[in-house]
Amino acid sequence: MSQSDSSKFLVVDNLGSFPEELKGGIVAIGNFDGVHRGHRAVLDAALGLGHGTHHPVYAMSFEPHPRTVFNPSKPVFRLTPRDLKIELLRLCGLDGVLILPFTKEFAGIEANAFVQDILIDTLAISHAVTGYDFHFGRARQGTPDFLRTAGSNRGFGVTIVQREEDEGAEVISSTRIREDMNRGEIVHANGLLGYRWFFEADVRHGDKRGRDLGYPTANLQLAEDCPLLQGIYAVKVKTSEGWFDGVASYGRRPTFDNGAVLFEVHLFGFDGDLYGQTLRVHLISYLRGEEKFKSAEALISQMDKDSEEARAALGSLRPISETDFILLDFSA
Repeated sequence: MSQSDSSKFLVVDNLGSFPEELKGGIVAIGNFDGVHRGHRAVLDAALGLGHGTHHPVYAMSFEPHPRTVFNPSKPVFRLTPRDLKIELLRLCGLDGVLILPFTKEFAGIEANAFVQDILIDTLAISHAVTGYDFHFGRARQGTPDFLRTAGSNRGFGVTIVQREEDEGAEVISSTRIREDMNRGEIVHANGLLGYRWFFEADVRHGDKRGRDLGYPTANLQLAEDCPLLQGIYAVKVKTSEGWFDGVASYGRRPTFDNGAVLFEVHLFGFDGDLYGQTLRVHLISYLRGEEKFKSAEALISQMDKDSEEARAALGSLRPISETDFILLDFSA
């Protein structure tokens, strides 16, 4: 069962309805925000243990993000909100995911109780796989060494995966990816993720100024805490009509009104109505920062150049992983 049929991928939201199909399984435990290359090392270790066995392999994750629960005034920007995280975990080849509600009460569970009540009594796990920095239970009592000892004493295997480093020997983390996004280093962020970062948003009505400029756009709203650097990006966009290359502006439109922050996408070769649609936008490359132009004509001239640069970047696009190949539908 460890080589999952994605159509049978199970999503479990509470322990009370944990399915028999996943009991006795190999569980990869972590938050997995972004499901980046560091997370994939943990997930791949679990999948490797399950290969050729009858044991199901699944992930255990937590919602909302623990750091947001403990510091709600400074919520953590989610690289992958719940549904997108689930989709990425499914693409990894797992048999399912258990998403546990994370509250301060849950965080206060004694580490021993977490092992006995959840891992053993409810899940009946055969093996646990975690990253080197995973801690659980009250006051973070559940260290990797604690988990190893618990597994040895109580009859389940434990694998602790060491830090995954990038080509520069720096640890891959969700924090680094957010920092890269904030600097406009989206290509590097994508490299750490192992796929082109994407988001989904509903098309909103705007002032329709783009039509007058010859560049009609779909207006999208990103999360208020999104750290993405404002500027111009080359993008690939999935609509109900299919995939389109495009160029996008993220910012306040300083040439006109310096208003609320919007993500405005112009799709090459699209002539239709996107209102009411939910678009999926993959960021491919950062082209330049947002600028204020002296006239609409000067802005249009720059937009022409931006479009040429975006087309060039998109024309040479190649998948950076199997996940990226699937997400961007390179087989089409």
